[in-house]
Amino acid sequence: MLTDPWDSMKHADLVLVLVDVSDHWTRNSLSKEVLKCLSQFPHIPSVLVLNKVDILKKKFLLLEIATDLTEGIVNGKKLEVKSALQQDSSSSAKSPLHVSQASPRESKVPGSPFGQEKNQAQEGSGLDKSSDAGGAGTEEAQEPKHHGHKDLKDTKGWPHFQEIFMLAALHGEEVDTLKRYLLMQAKPGPWEFHSDVLTNQSPQEICDNIIREKVLEYLPLEVPYGVTQVTDIWKEGECGELLIVQSLLVPRESHKRMLIGRGGRVISRIAQEASQDLMNAFLCEVRLKLKVEVKG
Repeated sequence: MLTDPWDSMKHADLVLVLVDVSDHWTRNSLSKEVLKCLSQFPHIPSVLVLNKVDILKKKFLLLEIATDLTEGIVNGKKLEVKSALQQDSSSSAKSPLHVSQASPRESKVPGSPFGQEKNQAQEGSGLDKSSDAGGAGTEEAQEPKHHGHKDLKDTKGWPHFQEIFMLAALHGEEVDTLKRYLLMQAKPGPWEFHSDVLTNQSPQEICDNIIREKVLEYLPLEVPYGVTQVTDIWKEGECGELLIVQSLLVPRESHKRMLIGRGGRVISRIAQEASQDLMNAFLCEVRLKLKVEVKG
């Protein structure tokens, strides 16, 4: 899990950095791992996505957050937000937030049906691309140098984001705008697998992932991350059904009680739902038994 983001960056065409603006502990700075990742692959275009903006009561804080996370630079332009903060104080706190910057270079996918919706997508993103007198002023920024790993100690943001999107994913606000942008940025390429190939995972990997999904869904906090899965039995029954017995190993007795649940309700629900998902995946009858044990 810790290496997947780094591995995926090697093949990425675009990077989305997602920030929860409702978390006042983390919203004003990017994590060091994210900054290291961005610094190691500065040639890959990146965009900043601010989520849960509906929860933020003081909308003017979005300006502060955006400035901190971008070091005041978006798409090579320096953001000037002072005039935006001088809006009429009587305006609604729920009014849309706009930060002006110079228009980025036009980016379209050839033949894209959304080519004519570029301006609409940009306006809904939370950044007003026009440089009208009533908005916040912009000025050319010097080409910022890329941060080395040693320079990240006091760094909070990334000055190479091409766009900022502000949305409320739970309610679907501005999600379509982000989708349209991603479609316009998509690059054509060959299929990695033939159309007849359903997956490159082994049946055992599919089984492990389905069970782990249920464990993650029904266990709180850090508990599911300490669960180790061990397949004890994997065989075909007399009637063609698949028989699977898997042990779920946990580090503490308290975690065992949580995984089993009162009257065995939690583990029974996990086994039942995982069995159904396995039957849907393998198109055969599946009998799944889960055992919970404390690691020795």
